Amino acid sequence: MSDPTDDNGTAGAAETAESANTSGGGGGGSAGARHARVVLVDDHRMFRTGVQAEIGQTDQTGVEVVGEAADVDQAVTVITATRPEVVLLDVHLPGGGGVEVLRRCAPLMSDAEQPVRFLALSVSDAAEDVIGVIRGGARGYVTKTITGTDLINSIFRVQEGDAVFSPRLAGFVLDAFASTDAPPVDEDLDRLTQREREVLRLIARGYAYKEIAKQLFISVKTVESHVSAVLRKLQLSNRHELTRWATARRLV
Repeated sequence: MSDPTDDNGTAGAAETAESANTSGGGGGGSAGARHARVVLVDDHRMFRTGVQAEIGQTDQTGVEVVGEAADVDQAVTVITATRPEVVLLDVHLPGGGGVEVLRRCAPLMSDAEQPVRFLALSVSDAAEDVIGVIRGGARGYVTKTITGTDLINSIFRVQEGDAVFSPRLAGFVLDAFASTDAPPVDEDLDRLTQREREVLRLIARGYAYKEIAKQLFISVKTVESHVSAVLRKLQLSNRHELTRWATARRLV
């Protein structure tokens, strides 16, 4: 699952990925006494299949995938029925998104005897997405460029109660909770859907349509439709203007 375009590993707010690996062990080889029951929540079946293949060899990784869900209602049903130790949660889901799953699963998170902990796993590295799910109760946030070994270590750290973030994302959380001021409202950005924002950021970073389609597990035609919608809503003419617009708002 690693992507050479992103050199961010996974680390807690005050630890590096190397220290996490040292303290928690790797994903290949014996899992020892470690065991975590996990539910995968993502609306892309192919991505869930890939994660299952990467982490779900329980005898080697110690991770047991006990359920999957593709939208908010399914997620709440499966999580309530299986009571996993950790939920890998996508931020953008049909039915209200990851924040809605967290809201409806709040009683499970606060269970003193058997808490369900959430680790966001998303293609988005936008500050508002990170802050939203952390405020909702997630214990961490990593991007889908993470390696299988680091993801396994992150699961066990979240299970143990640690907070886990990709390094750059930890800064968003620290800045957000250190500030008493509410973030300013960007009316132009608010016109875009979550998916349109994802496409916008990738376009602004110079990705080709085919690369965006691969990243987001959608078709090239769908990418083109999202770009057209973004240009129309923001009253821009081309991707160069779009890039300047995104850069000016520090969205890249």
